[in-house]
Amino acid sequence: MEPSVETRAWLRCYRCWSTDLEVQVHYEGIHKIDLETGERGEVVEEVQEAVVQCLDCMHDQPHLGFRDGRVEPIEDRWERMIAGTPWVASCTVTVDAEDVDTCSGPDAGDSLSYAAFGDFGTREFFTHVRFHKHEGDETIIVHLLVELYARSAEEAAEVLEEASRGALAITSLAEESRPPAAAEDRH
Repeated sequence: MEPSVETRAWLRCYRCWSTDLEVQVHYEGIHKIDLETGERGEVVEEVQEAVVQCLDCMHDQPHLGFRDGRVEPIEDRWERMIAGTPWVASCTVTVDAEDVDTCSGPDAGDSLSYAAFGDFGTREFFTHVRFHKHEGDETIIVHLLVELYARSAEEAAEVLEEASRGALAITSLAEESRPPAAAEDRH
């Protein structure tokens, strides 16, 4: 983070602008034991995952990360998400069938969204799979409504293009207004 970046500009919910946030940290580690002290010693393997969540609207904050005990902005998206407005796209993404874990049952929506947009489809974008269709055994066309945050239609289309894991066709793209809480002075 650059010192010139004002904390209040990014340390808030991108949906409702609340500053009531929490970080949920999940840690798994394997450590050698120091035989002299009995304390954990050398790290053999460790994995840490963290999610920052708004306590007011309960949305995850994909523009924030957790590193070295501190919440920090993710440089390639925080400005777009805080300064941007919601955009809704109706689109299709043609993906390899082998990239879809399941296309039926309770996990189908997440599986198809992930196949279409990777982590963006399950963490940053709000996706709604309208339907999908199989084109032979090799490809699946996923029809989705996607809400994402951007500062312009061009940027929204660019973000969708970059996130797409297959051939993308955007049939409509419309700007929405921010949720009502964004207009309140919450600072």
